[in-house]
Amino acid sequence: MENTKITWGIIGCGDVTEKKSGPAFNKVDNSQLVAVMRRDANKAADYARRHQVPTWYSNAADLLDDPLLNAIYIATPPSSHLEYALSALRKGKAVYVEKPVALNTDEATLLLETVKQTGGKLVVAHYRRQLPMFLKVKEILDTGQIGDVRTVQMRLWQSRSPEVVTKQAPNWRTDPTISGGGYFFDLAPHQLDLMLYFFGKPLSYEGFSQVQDKDSEVADQTTGTILFENQVVFNGSWCFNVSREDQVDRCEILGSRGSLFFSVFGDTVILKMNGDEKKFQFIHPENIQYPMISSTVAFFRNEGPNPASIEEAFPLMKIMDCFAKKR
Repeated sequence: MENTKITWGIIGCGDVTEKKSGPAFNKVDNSQLVAVMRRDANKAADYARRHQVPTWYSNAADLLDDPLLNAIYIATPPSSHLEYALSALRKGKAVYVEKPVALNTDEATLLLETVKQTGGKLVVAHYRRQLPMFLKVKEILDTGQIGDVRTVQMRLWQSRSPEVVTKQAPNWRTDPTISGGGYFFDLAPHQLDLMLYFFGKPLSYEGFSQVQDKDSEVADQTTGTILFENQVVFNGSWCFNVSREDQVDRCEILGSRGSLFFSVFGDTVILKMNGDEKKFQFIHPENIQYPMISSTVAFFRNEGPNPASIEEAFPLMKIMDCFAKKR
């Protein structure tokens, strides 16, 4: 697609696309949102009207067959990611797919094999790794400012109605046949992807999930440990049954000379060294996926590397499945 304008179609123009991603496709150079699809024809037409999109569909197959499109953004719940991604790749269209990339490791395996077989291009929407906030964290780590990383501790403790998820959409997140397995599958991909982005290849990992609250239909507590090849040890805890007063989103990276603290769903990084504390405050883009979409367009046009490949998302899916095992 070198020197080619990237013409997008969105499958699933729901809440996540209203501000986080959808408007960004027309703000990036050499990129245009041409068509959208939603099964509810009235909602698809309304979205197209409000966002000045030329064409709308109520059937995904019709959008995928549109000859004017050379790239597809899959923004549906995870249960249909594989079907739409495979179809788009086999039709020669580039793919940008929401996280988690698939329902499980088996589906991710098939997607990885298809990308290789077709020679197609696929980017996973792990967009936080492209935000200035997390590029700053990576810079601090890569330049050794806190010394050798000793341990990473992450906690995401939320109520049964977490503050950090979109509330407008029907709550498919707690239906494992659609989401893969509760709020952990919706939120942890952002967090765990950053750990792989920061620390590289995992050597081993272990974890489990359990239903602690009898009123919960899916696992509401997950714990997991990762040992990276560079000897960094990660410990994560996800709990979705605490009181609102006890909610926390905190990652602590402790090094031999200092430490870093931040919230994955926040906007502040704190660096502590030699008794001093430095705070970095960030204002995220209005359309928070804009930096990732910009890098994705560059990749599709052969002007840059893949910012979040299926090869990187595959070990993340394996870790997710491992941590999701019921005890």
